[in-house]
Amino acid sequence: MIQFSEVSLQRGTQFLLEDADLTIFESQKVGLIGANGAGKSSLFAMIKGELHADTGEIFLPSNRRIAFMAQEVEETQRTALDYCLDGDDWLRKIESKIAQAQERGNDHDHANWLGEFESAQGYTAESRAETLLQGLGFKMTDMRKPVSDFSGGWRIRLNLAKALMCPSDVLLLDEPTNHLDLDAVMWLENWLRQYPGTLLLISHDRDFLDAICSHIVHFYQKRLTVYKGNYSDYERQRAEHLAQQQASHEKQVTKRAHLQQYVDRFRFKADKAKQAQSRLRMLEKMELIGPAHIDSQFEFSIPVAEKTSQLLVNLSQADLGYTLESGEKIIQLGDSNFALRDGQRIGLLGPNGAGKSTLIKSIVGEIDVLSGDRILGENLKIGYFSQHQLSALDLEASPLLHIQRLSPKVLENEIRRYLGGFGFIGDDALRAVKGFSGGEKARLALSLISWTKPNLLVLDEPTNHLDLEMRQALTEALQEFPGAILLVSHDRHLLNSTVDEFYLVADNAIQSFDGDLPAYHSWLQARQANTNQAEKNELSVGKVEKIDRKEERRKAAEAREKLRPLHKRIEQFEKSVLKAQEHLDQISELMSDTALYEAEQRETLQSLLSDEAKWKKALAESEEAWFEAQEALEEAEVLLD
Repeated sequence: MIQFSEVSLQRGTQFLLEDADLTIFESQKVGLIGANGAGKSSLFAMIKGELHADTGEIFLPSNRRIAFMAQEVEETQRTALDYCLDGDDWLRKIESKIAQAQERGNDHDHANWLGEFESAQGYTAESRAETLLQGLGFKMTDMRKPVSDFSGGWRIRLNLAKALMCPSDVLLLDEPTNHLDLDAVMWLENWLRQYPGTLLLISHDRDFLDAICSHIVHFYQKRLTVYKGNYSDYERQRAEHLAQQQASHEKQVTKRAHLQQYVDRFRFKADKAKQAQSRLRMLEKMELIGPAHIDSQFEFSIPVAEKTSQLLVNLSQADLGYTLESGEKIIQLGDSNFALRDGQRIGLLGPNGAGKSTLIKSIVGEIDVLSGDRILGENLKIGYFSQHQLSALDLEASPLLHIQRLSPKVLENEIRRYLGGFGFIGDDALRAVKGFSGGEKARLALSLISWTKPNLLVLDEPTNHLDLEMRQALTEALQEFPGAILLVSHDRHLLNSTVDEFYLVADNAIQSFDGDLPAYHSWLQARQANTNQAEKNELSVGKVEKIDRKEERRKAAEAREKLRPLHKRIEQFEKSVLKAQEHLDQISELMSDTALYEAEQRETLQSLLSDEAKWKKALAESEEAWFEAQEALEEAEVLLD
């Protein structure tokens, strides 16, 4: 059992939690939800012992093994398989003891540790690690690659695999689906359903929470409220609670009005003053029940272009792929025929790397078709969202200025009202983008797309970095959008709620998929089983193609040499991010001292606030530079492959 009793946690002058209580029982699967910055990750840090509550007590069961998914990107030359196996630190210790016993010739210790190795399921460890890595999208050929060869997103997958490999009683996962595609999300969901320990999960994916969680903990108004059931159950229970709250509020408003009327009428009359004062005290002590309201600050629609074409985009007998610097053409989708018509709402499915992003980039014109025809409708107006769009934002400009550049003649008040629907309220509309989080940048990119009034929305993983409230607002906006939609997403709720048909991108082809997402999951499982069996058969009969190992090492060395400058840049930016974060943590610790806010400490406080602003800016710039370098590395790796 994990228990928080009257726990308060303060960051600077703000309380994240205040006298909060929470009890989590063994084997429960608990989803943690709440606004960004509400304190979900801080709760994880307290459970891990990295952060201590300001007041209150936290009770953790003794001798409980806690596993968690690291968020940092580790640089190492260990292979992906070994890195995953390192998650089982007890098994690694046993292996070390076996080796030491062999070196000393101690047969007794050697036999003892071999018994421990069997008890720790050591003989199946490599097979289990391979299964984890394959489930998360790694190929068998990736298993022996060094971790340093993988891009940032894939290294995060390795961190997830390492956490799952660790034998644990308590598993903490913070946004595990952020860097996963739909295939890996479905696999992880199945794995977590079978996990026997206590699971604490931070996620903004409602279908993921629905499939796994037995309880939901809502971070709201510095308190922790537990709801029994999954996310859909939470929504229903909270709606009922808010309805009751509204009824209580309306009843209380009537009662308060009656009391106030009595006070106003009689408080200055001698014979009634005593009764009036008692009612006034009652009025002051009465706990005010806030009116029920929808908490989300996001509410927007996506207007459509006034003119449109019946046929928006048509790819005819087109080869889709990339052209290398050498001039060599890499075809991912050959002889492709694909058309988008006005009002169509299509979701793209397919294994990772099969060509979904290539198809999207070919449609929007980001890359040219290698052969064949790409025909555009006369009135085509595309609204395109991808993670690349976030790096294209002007870091020095505000959301207001971004819109003003698109429409210089529109009044500022109108633009600010529009941006308010995307959560940029008040001064947030005037802040420079360089200080924005990933979620804020994604909201701004979506607002810019919406402002242009497209008739075709092409969205490649639009929910990355978005919280539950913004995802819901986007879902509702897409449901009402009358134009055409082409969508790639690992968010099944978004797919199910906004598209009418699916197309499958696999095996170098695009074809209509006659089925729903559960049917696609079944298709994936059958495909993976066939692939695994084919690999085993190929290995068993010795049909593995013989490769000149010396030549292979030479080519690998050449590829690493080409990527070395990018790796160095990324490493530099990572160090800058860590340095800035360390300074901010130190400042936060200093600012938690209440004595700092006394009059004689004013200059010290001002200095700390100035330093905090400086390091926040440095952190934002370093994170942005790191993101751009990662994008460049991933693109370079695609070309080298």
